[in-house]
Amino acid sequence: MSAGGRDALVYNVSGIPGANRLPRALVELLENVVRRSATDDDAVRQAHAVVEAGLAGKQGSEIEFMPARVLFQDFTGVPVFVDFASMRDAMVARGGDPSRVNPHIPCTLVVDHSVIADVAGERDACEKNQELEAKRNHERFAFLKWAGESFGNVEIVPPGGGICHQLNIERFCRVVTTDALSSLNEPVACFDTLVGTDSHTTTANGVGVMGWGVGGIEAEAAALGQPISMLVPPVVELRLTGALRDGISGMDLALTVAQLMRAAGVVGCLVEVTGEGVATLTATQRSCVANMTPEYGATTTLFPVDEKTLDYLRLTGRDPKDVAFAQAYLERQGTFGATTGRTYARTVALDLGTVEPSLAGPSRPHDRVSIAGLRERFEQSAVKNGHGDLDQSFSVTCGNNAYDLHHGALAIAAITSCTTATDPAMMVAAGLLAKRAVERGLAPKPWVKKILAPGSHATQLLLERAGLTAPLAKLGFFTCGFGCMSCIGNSGDIHPALRERADEMELTSVLSGNRNFEGRISPYVSQNYLCQPAYVVAYSLVGTMDVDLVKEPVGTGANGEPVMLTDLVPSNAEVAEVLSHALTPSLFADAQGSLKEGSASWQAIESSSSSTFPWDDSSTYVRRAPYFDIARKRETIQVSGARTLALLGDFVTTDHISPAGAIAPDSPAARYLTEHGVAQKDFNTYGSRRGNHEVMARGTFANVKLKNVLADGRVGGWTRDFIDGEVKSIYDAAVDYAEHDVPLVVVAGKLYGSGSSRDWAGKGPLLLGVRAVIAESFERIHRSNLVQMGVLPLQFKEGENAATLGLTGEETFDIAPVNLAEGLPSPREVEVTVTRPDGTAMAFACIVRVDTPMEGRFLAKGGILPYVLDEIS
Repeated sequence: MSAGGRDALVYNVSGIPGANRLPRALVELLENVVRRSATDDDAVRQAHAVVEAGLAGKQGSEIEFMPARVLFQDFTGVPVFVDFASMRDAMVARGGDPSRVNPHIPCTLVVDHSVIADVAGERDACEKNQELEAKRNHERFAFLKWAGESFGNVEIVPPGGGICHQLNIERFCRVVTTDALSSLNEPVACFDTLVGTDSHTTTANGVGVMGWGVGGIEAEAAALGQPISMLVPPVVELRLTGALRDGISGMDLALTVAQLMRAAGVVGCLVEVTGEGVATLTATQRSCVANMTPEYGATTTLFPVDEKTLDYLRLTGRDPKDVAFAQAYLERQGTFGATTGRTYARTVALDLGTVEPSLAGPSRPHDRVSIAGLRERFEQSAVKNGHGDLDQSFSVTCGNNAYDLHHGALAIAAITSCTTATDPAMMVAAGLLAKRAVERGLAPKPWVKKILAPGSHATQLLLERAGLTAPLAKLGFFTCGFGCMSCIGNSGDIHPALRERADEMELTSVLSGNRNFEGRISPYVSQNYLCQPAYVVAYSLVGTMDVDLVKEPVGTGANGEPVMLTDLVPSNAEVAEVLSHALTPSLFADAQGSLKEGSASWQAIESSSSSTFPWDDSSTYVRRAPYFDIARKRETIQVSGARTLALLGDFVTTDHISPAGAIAPDSPAARYLTEHGVAQKDFNTYGSRRGNHEVMARGTFANVKLKNVLADGRVGGWTRDFIDGEVKSIYDAAVDYAEHDVPLVVVAGKLYGSGSSRDWAGKGPLLLGVRAVIAESFERIHRSNLVQMGVLPLQFKEGENAATLGLTGEETFDIAPVNLAEGLPSPREVEVTVTRPDGTAMAFACIVRVDTPMEGRFLAKGGILPYVLDEIS
């Protein structure tokens, strides 16, 4: 095919019978399996699987999907490259060539999760935080520089450039790209598809690029050329009608969609957006909606590629020839623009005109609440958390002044870089609201920590060119860094006066991100609310979330008159006026110039260029992974005499299983670091130490908000050790069980493993000795990660759970043999026998959640890493 001055071979699937009635997402999968199949027979089989499932609107049989590229952020990327480096060592031990362990498709790693808002509210906060980041993470960064130089097909974006999702849509998404694995002598065009080690890789869906989050172990297998085994997923249509009303943002829409689709039950589905309402949304508003996809458990929220998408690609500096070729390619495949006659599993409709100003909280992204309903939501949650007297006041001192605060006092107000900074309109709206607030004489509240973390330098430059950085700074919102700060738990410390009262007060935070899980934003904050950036500024001026801003003022102006929220929120026309002169191609060109160079501190880091990494035994950041040493290769899995490490409830997130934030000073991980000469001030975060399995094993289930039935009411990473009867840290109990050769299980409720695609939530339990997890239901990515690490996921049968079966966690567990010789487990339902302390026994059946033959092969090899090593050795 020739178009736009480009020539490439094309696997045109539009002529395959039924392809014109498939959802666009399945057309992309269809093209993928046809192009990547090893034989014609395999191509026919997999194509039939896609078409048959799509036209039936149901889940189909197994296919193998090979993404065009992989995107990493550094928290999840460092352990992946540690695994690559460890695999090279294992290859050497087998007498093989270590260079065979090398990414086969393009891999981009953006260092965006390491910066912490230690300093905020100061003009030089960004520079100070970047200096601290470089000092704290020197070992990790040196390792990443080695990885970038030693491995082929690897691009490292240094710290300070922006967040991976925003840079992905601004710079890396191509819509149509070339097949890096093709053995043909000329370029082969294909849909730009990706997987990423962050759940919110789905942000790219907003510009029509199909991608989703996977665990790090799945991503590294894809990088090594191993296709992702999956069942053809059902596709649910989200049909949009109407248009957003004036003042309604992309974040309001994203939170509404999250609530709607969570209620619709789309876990594991592809969601595809259609309808005349799509054309009324900008490409970046679509990306805000797509970003929130993991919060309702779907795999994608795919928007079409249309003229607005192409305009965005041109605006952000894509080569016009590539844009023209992409349009021609999509037209040939029958997927450009609005299409009709597609078959979906079902349809969910939303009138955009019904979307209202929204927040979500206090701990789940899909728990949307209106501005008017916030007070009631806050107070109900505060009472639930044990604060019955909501009128109680607390005297705190900030500077030279004392203030009487109440439950709901706002500790953190963060304009974060993930969900909303991708949308220029929302960032401008926040700046305009700040400008009006300053003009009215409103002042910041001193106990509120204000954080501004732009998602890219283009966002920062936009605010500067619009003249909006000054009013934001006047209210305390100075840029603190370019990275995923509060959303990942890198908020830094809160005001000391609030920290000292955190055990007594119900503290809150408000942020413009996508994650507000319990204990995630700050260990001192109980309730966390998501909203658009402009509202973050507004609530920071109020200083509490126990407020109804429909009826109550944001503050009192210089003239003594109350200032209402409606007085401050800008209109769409005002925002558009600013964007018309500030949002230009030159903005992105100027912002992108030095993205890959990094700061002087990054450039000064020395690194090795050897084919194998020179491990430092004294390092507390990067250590050789042990998975190849402990892998259990077996065709039959059987567990006998297992004890329960943790008995957990519903909606246990990957943050509960493997926290990313601060390392508590009384934790096993802190004890390890102290024993290795690390001062408490240098503990850094769990996320930054994911390259050290010793720290991460000790941090497994260490979330300070974890509620384990076996901890006798103690909240945090505690459990009862049934060998000596004592309540101790989960890690210490696991060590005791290991010394006595006692295998372990975890028992949980619904949606176990919700939240971020976090490989350590699978790796950590393995290292603690967990052989199986028994839950009512699993989040898609986490279930897959358990399998890939060699841990058996079992699901209670419908209507059964720990409570209905009378499980207390005091029992021993025997899991009958599960045979994996044929890939798929046999039997598909396995008998679990529990023996109570009094010697009586009970048996119940569980579904073996090993869903594809490929997953069975992974499990039989002891995990995906040993499987891949065997394949390439």
